[in-house]
Amino acid sequence: MSLPPFLAPIPGGVILTIRVIPRASKTGIAGTRDGALLVRIGAAPVDDAANAELVDLLASLLRTPRRQVSLVTGSHNRRKRVQVLGVDAQSVLTAIGLEG
Repeated sequence: MSLPPFLAPIPGGVILTIRVIPRASKTGIAGTRDGALLVRIGAAPVDDAANAELVDLLASLLRTPRRQVSLVTGSHNRRKRVQVLGVDAQSVLTAIGLEG
C-alpha cells in the first residue's frame, strides 16, 4: 500500500503534515493540498487556540487521548507536523475518510 505524502509512519504512531485554514466556518478535514492534509479550524490563530482545536479534532477523529497528539513543528505557521502515537497509517486513513 502506498501512503499519501502527508502521512509518515514512525515507531508507535504516525507523523501528519497538515495545512491549517484558521477562522473557518466549520472545523473538519477538507481534503489534501500540496502534499499536506487540509484541515479547517474555526478558531483564530490567537493564543494557540487554533493549535488546541487542531489537537482536539485529531484526537477525536483518531479516537486517541489528547496527550498522544502533539505538534512537532509549525506552532506559528499554517503548515504543521503533528505526531500521533498509538495509531497506524491505515487507521488514520480510515478515520479521516481518505481510505483508498
